[in-house]
Amino acid sequence: MKYQRVKKNADFQRIFKKGKRVYSSAVTVIYCPAGELKMGIAISKKYGKAVKRNRIKRLLRQAFYNTCEDLDKPCVIILMPKISEEYSLSSFERSLKACFARINKCA
Repeated sequence: MKYQRVKKNADFQRIFKKGKRVYSSAVTVIYCPAGELKMGIAISKKYGKAVKRNRIKRLLRQAFYNTCEDLDKPCVIILMPKISEEYSLSSFERSLKACFARINKCA
């Protein structure tokens, strides 16, 4: 499934204010219903240096790409990883599948 990226600060702020949150073991998902599927990643400097943050973002993007078919309706989604020692693609995929199941149940 193809998706767009959320890049503008105003879009992030709007979703943070009006969006609903779903939590899992590795990631927090903030979502808002929309006309098309969009995804953004929010990761601050407390996660580590740039190399580590970029790796986390790459893993989250790939996990989202692998699991976005599980969403029934298009949404604007912001992914926020939880701080841990190790980050892996499989843990992000499991967490996103659980979050998407809850989003589908609520929507």
